[in-house]
Amino acid sequence: MKIITYNVNGIRAAMNKGLVEWLKASNPDVLCLQEIKATPDQVDVNQFEALGYNLYWYPAQKKGYSGVAIFTKLKPLHVEYGCGMEAYDFEGRMIRVDFETCSVLCAYHPSGSSGDERQAFKMQWLTDFQNYINQLKSSIPHLVLVGDYNICHKPIDIHNPKSNAQTSGFLPEERDWFEQFIQSGFIDSFRYFNQDPHHYSWWSYRAGSRSKNLGWRIDYNLVSNHIEKHIKRSVILADAMHSDHCPVLLELEF
Repeated sequence: MKIITYNVNGIRAAMNKGLVEWLKASNPDVLCLQEIKATPDQVDVNQFEALGYNLYWYPAQKKGYSGVAIFTKLKPLHVEYGCGMEAYDFEGRMIRVDFETCSVLCAYHPSGSSGDERQAFKMQWLTDFQNYINQLKSSIPHLVLVGDYNICHKPIDIHNPKSNAQTSGFLPEERDWFEQFIQSGFIDSFRYFNQDPHHYSWWSYRAGSRSKNLGWRIDYNLVSNHIEKHIKRSVILADAMHSDHCPVLLELEF
């Protein structure tokens, strides 16, 4: 099973930059999108359906904002839209597809970079997300949690850890949360294979950050410990240029 997570920062903008052609070439079984910023009626969905994908959308209520989607060639047994918490579902932050072998949950975690109010929202989300996953994994132990977490886990995951020590996305309390979340039963699949520095999944549009590889690794495919033996490969696809993020690939073999 080939899974790709991708914050496209607006699916319509990404399509204008060749997203469909890239998808045809990369050919994942399951594509998990964050920040779609659109509803299906605003997009030429035929282009994705022609490639064999079943499309499941969970856009935000606010137009042009946030939203997640899963496009899958494998027909799911069940699709779960949202998490049942109004504040997060209003922003279209979570969607899950259940297969026989595992369940794939796509989440767009809030950013706290716009100020104290959103940082507080983010920290509350992290608590609620942990509780939600704790409950979920009791009934669905074979979980794959993908998406934009808006957190760099360790200094190796950010190009300038010292100057960003008090920046949202690399705050001590966020990193502590991420560490205990991993310890609660998940594997960071990219780090499972690769412990080298300078691997990022997001770059600021400012000052040529991407060409200089001055980035942050904030997009993850986390795999439940229960299916560790099925992890085959995980790589960052930094050459895909449809967004300020890039896709991250996970391959599972069942």
